[in-house]
Amino acid sequence: MKVSREQMAENHLKILEAAGRLFRERGFDAVTVAEVMKAAGLTHGGFYGHFRSKDDLIAETLAHTLTSVPAPAADLDGYAGGYLSERHRDDRAGGCPTAALATEAIRQSPEARAAMTAALRKQIEALEAGMPGEDGARRRRAAIGSWTAMVGAMILARVSDDPALSAEVLRETRAWIGETASGPDRAPAQAAKGADADGEPRRRG
Repeated sequence: MKVSREQMAENHLKILEAAGRLFRERGFDAVTVAEVMKAAGLTHGGFYGHFRSKDDLIAETLAHTLTSVPAPAADLDGYAGGYLSERHRDDRAGGCPTAALATEAIRQSPEARAAMTAALRKQIEALEAGMPGEDGARRRRAAIGSWTAMVGAMILARVSDDPALSAEVLRETRAWIGETASGPDRAPAQAAKGADADGEPRRRG
């Protein structure tokens, strides 16, 4: 029976979603095409109706998964707090594709690396737009430093087999971003946000 264009598009999306989760959880090399198709609820034989090769699947999955990531909110502290959480650390399959796959993408096709590069550019620009201050160079530096710190901390927290050290890496990176990553322009706003009318720090939670 011939499959409609709508069903083909739906199946294609299923494959990308399944591949995105499997690749993030286990890496590119540890996942086979057959496993991706099974996770998508489709037969192995239908793969080549959608992709030329596994390399093609990897590149398209990266492009899809990376563009599906929500842009960072204007509140850098809130965004960093969610990103640098133990919950995110433990959810590789559903977490940030950059932290899960960037080191592996270095050895992938030019198309895969192009998808990573486009996502990196987009993330930096989104963070930069939310940074305080009038100095564009300072805002961009803070955006690059913050994103680099977040991704690097997530990779290191996941690779550590010491739970205490892993949690410390996340916690201290959050603190570093809150204290320094956005530069001195941010200090007055943070002080006002975190204090009561009498000048005492507000308690969170």
